[in-house]
Amino acid sequence: MDIVSDIKSITYLKSRAADVLKQINETGRPMIITQNGEAKAVIQDPKSYEEMKRAITLMKMLSFAEEDIRKGEVYSEEEVFASVEELLEK
Repeated sequence: MDIVSDIKSITYLKSRAADVLKQINETGRPMIITQNGEAKAVIQDPKSYEEMKRAITLMKMLSFAEEDIRKGEVYSEEEVFASVEELLEK
C-alpha cells in the first residue's frame, strides 16, 4: 500500500471528486484529505466503512466480555442455554 498516493489536498478533491470516488471504490483504501498541509478528513467507500464499523463493534463486545471475566461475572454453558431456552419459551 502506498499511503502517499492516498493523501490529497482539498483542492484536488474539489477539482477531481469523480476520480477520488472512483479510486476509493476500486481500491477499497481510504483517502486522507488535507487542508493547508494538515489532515482534515478521511474519505472511505461504503463497503469498507461498514466492515470497519462491524469490526469495531466486535472489538467493543470482546472488551466488555474481557471486563466481565476479570470481574468474575461468568456463566456456565448450562446456565447460558437454560437462559436462552427460557427466553425462547416466552
